[in-house]
Amino acid sequence: MKKLVSLIVFVFVCSTANSQVLLSLLFGDKLNSPGLEFGLEGGVNWANISDFGDGSIRNYNLGFYFDITLKERLHLDTGVLVKSTLGTNNLSTDELNLLNIPIEPEAGSYSQELSYFIVPILLKYSLKNRIYFEGGPQLGWMHKAHVEFNYKSDNESIKIKTFNEDQINKIDAGITIGTGYRLMKNDGMTLGVKYYIGMVDVYKNSPGTKNNSLFLKLNVPIGAGDAKKKREAKSKQE
Repeated sequence: MKKLVSLIVFVFVCSTANSQVLLSLLFGDKLNSPGLEFGLEGGVNWANISDFGDGSIRNYNLGFYFDITLKERLHLDTGVLVKSTLGTNNLSTDELNLLNIPIEPEAGSYSQELSYFIVPILLKYSLKNRIYFEGGPQLGWMHKAHVEFNYKSDNESIKIKTFNEDQINKIDAGITIGTGYRLMKNDGMTLGVKYYIGMVDVYKNSPGTKNNSLFLKLNVPIGAGDAKKKREAKSKQE
């Protein structure tokens, strides 16, 4: 009962991303079963946009995942990254003019940052040595976008954001491939790396601008050990 009350209060006063994290922590053991693993996924990614900008941006991401057993070694890996940023760095003057972004007098740098809710739908095959390989489609929904100007000197620091959601396609889609390693047997954490290749134009009026990103991730099962103990205790009672 206390857990339920805490969750209701939190949903009303906190952001969507934080609510998902709390949901994971409160009910992780109830979402784990012999054929389902549930937990938190977090990490860092390096992103760029093809044919746009001249450098990658680095950001942190956080969400939750479901690992669904289809066969003994074949799994469906899905979930939602509720906090994830793609984009590109070092926009040129021509690119800024194309986006109607004001050019500041200081010689700073401009980056495009795109906030997405990301949903991977990946088939994962696990080997006996705990290494796995995965691949499949990935979908994204853009909910915030801005070009950020940054300037630093010995005397001052300037940061200016110009929001440009109306220039960005809301839906992103592409292919993700990856590999990883389960650090411990059974219910342990998993360290992995995956690469996303976008297949939808980022900008509405700029063909060939696709999202690309390298993700380094850590998957942490929530409540899997507790769920296993409950199943073992129930089995003994029966």
